[in-house]
Amino acid sequence: MDPAGVFATSFARDQSLIRTRKQLICLILFLLLLALLPMLVGPRLVAVATSALITVVVTVGLQICTGYGGQVNLGQAAFMGSGAYATAVLASKFGFPFWASIPLGGCAAAAFGFIFGLSAVRIKGFYLVLTTIAAQSLFHFLVLNLPQSWLGGSNGLSLEPAELFGYAIDTDRSIYYLCLVFAVVMVAGAFGIARSRHGRDFVAVRDDDVASGMMGIDVVRTKAMAFLVGAFYAGIGGGLWAYYVRFVAVDQFTLFHSIWFVAMIIVGGIGSITGALIGVVVILSVRESFISLGPSFVEMVPWLGGDVVFATLNVFLGGVIAAFLIFEPRGLMHRWTIIKRSYRMWPFPY
Repeated sequence: MDPAGVFATSFARDQSLIRTRKQLICLILFLLLLALLPMLVGPRLVAVATSALITVVVTVGLQICTGYGGQVNLGQAAFMGSGAYATAVLASKFGFPFWASIPLGGCAAAAFGFIFGLSAVRIKGFYLVLTTIAAQSLFHFLVLNLPQSWLGGSNGLSLEPAELFGYAIDTDRSIYYLCLVFAVVMVAGAFGIARSRHGRDFVAVRDDDVASGMMGIDVVRTKAMAFLVGAFYAGIGGGLWAYYVRFVAVDQFTLFHSIWFVAMIIVGGIGSITGALIGVVVILSVRESFISLGPSFVEMVPWLGGDVVFATLNVFLGGVIAAFLIFEPRGLMHRWTIIKRSYRMWPFPY
């Protein structure tokens, strides 16, 4: 955040992420903390952090598509699965290395998302939601009904660990660092997209597509591009997931997972890349707390049953989404923005 008296004197300066030396130092310390995390915590937390990094990539893509582009998407898990399957096929059947199979998996997911992005040109709102749900159903239908030799059907696909210069990336720490590198690159790219001409086009079409078209923005291209970029990010996350678990199955990418992703951008704040990161941390922290404390609670109240306790997680998720939509529809990032403004105007908060 900028203290009082620090103002941008040019558009490039206003759009820059780092404006002061203190901000640069904080960013470096944060990246250093992420790099040292596997040495500071146990294997369980490293696995959670790896899953969080993969989720960050997928959720940031959804933020670009929905938060910036205004294209409601409940099929992000399907696009993630498309990237995972494409990566697994390229790696296991054609011998592609991970540094080629993961980006190509993202391109395959982008192509799948672009198809549904074209349908967003003529429809919006509730009908667009149904279209993205159709993408989720179509993904499951294709995987389960195509020849088993292609995608493995209900048995799924397995793949070997990623390798770099003959070194197998098969330990918790090595997988974490692989996901960390991809997550940093993809998040940096997302900030660049949001501050570019394409990002401004996304926001303009989101706010009013008719007025945007009258101003000269290609609305058809912008809507399709929003789906393409969001699906590409999901495909990259799917490729990382494939190498993380080294097994891809259709039940790993369900509609409920897509709802989780939507919940993350709602909690963090729609229309903010940083909000997507905050939403991932909050939602995953709550979910891991339920998973960790659930068995202890079942022991304390055995008559309640484990199924009821863990089903409460889904109920809690719905309650969190409803509460944020009612009391804080702009998410936690909006509240953080208010705090920053108060800091800038201190000691004159009025």
